[in-house]
Amino acid sequence: MLRHLLIHSKINEVLGRAGHHAKILIADGNYPASSKMGPRAELVAMNLMPGVVNCEQVLKALLSAIPVEAVNTMMYEKTGQYALSEDPPVWADYRRVIREAGLDLKLEAIEKWSFYEAVATADHVLTIQTGDQQRFANVLLTVGVRMD
Repeated sequence: MLRHLLIHSKINEVLGRAGHHAKILIADGNYPASSKMGPRAELVAMNLMPGVVNCEQVLKALLSAIPVEAVNTMMYEKTGQYALSEDPPVWADYRRVIREAGLDLKLEAIEKWSFYEAVATADHVLTIQTGDQQRFANVLLTVGVRMD
C-alpha cells in the first residue's frame, strides 16, 4: 500500500519512471494541454467539471509523493486585457501547501511564452489537466533527488 496521498495509478506509474530534472505540469482548466506538451509527455485529464479537480489539490498530492527541487508558475500579464496588479490569489495557496509539506521552496514565475517553452522540453514527462478556473494557476514542478 502507498504511504503518501497520491493514489492515482497512472500518475504513480509515470512518476515511478521519472528521474531527477523531470518536469510535471499541473495545468489549469484554460491551459492548451493538447498542443503545449513535451514530445514524450503523457496527459492525465482530471478536469471533470469547472473547479474539480483543482491545481492546489494536485500539488498537495504530488508533494506528498515525490521530491521537488523547483516550483514554477506562469507569470501573469501586467498590462492588457488579462492584466493583474498583484500575484494571483492561488499563488498564496500554493505557498501554504509548499510550507505544509515541509519544503523550503519559492514560487518562481516564468514569463508566459517562456513557460510554454519550458513545458515543451524532452524533460516534460507528465501534464495533469485540472478543472481549475483560477487565472494563472499553472504550476510546473521539477523533480529533485531522493535523499533517504
